Amino acid sequence: MKTLFVALEKNSRETRVALTPNDAQKLSKLGWAVKVESGAGAKAGFADSDYVAAGAEIVRSDFAKEADFVVSVRKPTIEEAKSRKAGSIHLSLLDPFNEKDLIKAFAEAKVTAASFEMIPRITVAQKMDVLSSQSNLAGYASVIKAAATIKRILPMMMTPAGTITPLRVFVVGVGVAGLQAIATAKRLGARVDAFDTRPVVEDQVKSLGAKFVKIDLGETGQTAQGYAKELTPEQIELQRKGMAKVCAQSDIIITTAKLFGRKAPRIITKEMVDGMKPGSVIADMAVESGGNVEGSVPNETVVTPNGVTILGDTCYEANVPTTASQMYGSNVYNFIEHFTKDGEFVVNLEDQIQKICVVTSDGKINDPRFQ
Repeated sequence: MKTLFVALEKNSRETRVALTPNDAQKLSKLGWAVKVESGAGAKAGFADSDYVAAGAEIVRSDFAKEADFVVSVRKPTIEEAKSRKAGSIHLSLLDPFNEKDLIKAFAEAKVTAASFEMIPRITVAQKMDVLSSQSNLAGYASVIKAAATIKRILPMMMTPAGTITPLRVFVVGVGVAGLQAIATAKRLGARVDAFDTRPVVEDQVKSLGAKFVKIDLGETGQTAQGYAKELTPEQIELQRKGMAKVCAQSDIIITTAKLFGRKAPRIITKEMVDGMKPGSVIADMAVESGGNVEGSVPNETVVTPNGVTILGDTCYEANVPTTASQMYGSNVYNFIEHFTKDGEFVVNLEDQIQKICVVTSDGKINDPRFQ
């Protein structure tokens, strides 16, 4: 019987677990012997006893060296990758564009490593698309955290004591996270504006009851994967000027603009922050990859001299770890189940999904961009 190991996340900000007891039970039915590192699910609300009841076995961290398949949320260290069993498989978020030494270590150890970020956005792969499932939750959690930070309520209220006007929320970037941020802010009663460099998303913004902010940037668009294309310096300056007035009127700003494998674009400048009202809140969802907001600091809350609070949370989805783990674990299960034939996980680099997301196999790096 093949063994699958669920690793405990070592990153101090990480609260998720790669597999829930429910998904561990489903994998057991597929023929896997599921081994879970002690305490792996504790921060997400899943006790070791929950995994045991689901048919899994609790083991120590060094079992990763013996496992046929290892799953985690975050990437392992280079030393951990080197210690893996030759012929084994690893699945997690790997950040392959920025972790070339780690990818090299997997190849040298003859480990087949699959990167969840590289799952293509095609219909058949939707059930295993971690970036979408986690971004959805991050968009929700960013609004909830900003709402809990600001010292005012979001909805309009008409009371005998007077009318309270709704807060204005500005969402920058209308991908999966941005759309969920818009929807969440609207549910909480805020007035929502949104901007994206892709005009094609205007109808989506309006369908959620928000106003689409139009700024003429010239020719823009999106990649084949649906991501916004990188702007020129001239376009970035036009965008900043067009957004400055909206920022000054906003009570909460949520920035979601990320460029996969590259540094996040700087969208909100110090001058724009200085022009905001005291007590306003900004949630920079791209802070881990450089930040959309000048002055944001990873995993720190910064209060500017003019009283604007900038939230630098690097993992908003980690604020809702139980739900995030359920979705991540479902993505893991769907990936493994999809490629399991007759009780065996089949590596097939001709497959339309694996040829993109399997970054190392047979001692080689499959994509020259990661070499």
